[in-house]
Amino acid sequence: MHKTETFEGFTPTTDTSRAFRNVLGCFGTGITVVTCTGPQGPLGITANSFSAVSLDPPLVLWCPAHSSSRFETFAKAKHYTIHVLAEDQYDLGIAFAKNGQSFAHCQWDNNEWGAPVIHGTLARFECRAHDLHTAGDHAIAVGHVQRAHARKGRPLLFVQGQYGHFKPTA
Repeated sequence: MHKTETFEGFTPTTDTSRAFRNVLGCFGTGITVVTCTGPQGPLGITANSFSAVSLDPPLVLWCPAHSSSRFETFAKAKHYTIHVLAEDQYDLGIAFAKNGQSFAHCQWDNNEWGAPVIHGTLARFECRAHDLHTAGDHAIAVGHVQRAHARKGRPLLFVQGQYGHFKPTA
């Protein structure tokens, strides 16, 4: 006998974006800050749409919104760095979500490709822009990883509208 499950759901219409976001919120994601250098100098943006694409060649993706005032700078960037935030870097994620031009709240420098590298993040992927695809109200930015680093620690996660961390069971 099957037990009937009740799901919060939606059928795509113009007024269901909140319901869709609620369903997407069931999938926990890490929090990243993506940085590049544009005409006005260094620029950062907080994003949770990040994923591995390929091991050979090493490709990753992230998805900036077309509506973002920072979109054009990132779309034109030849190089950028994707920083994975640690559980104690909530404030860094919030700062770059609010203002992408202020790097006063972190230590950073430029790598040899001119992309800002923030010190002390859990991991980072220094990328050369590989491809940019239109995908609805966002773009899929694919980066070819030139160099990657990680340190020990736990990631900052975003699940159902909340930031936090988890304790592994093993």
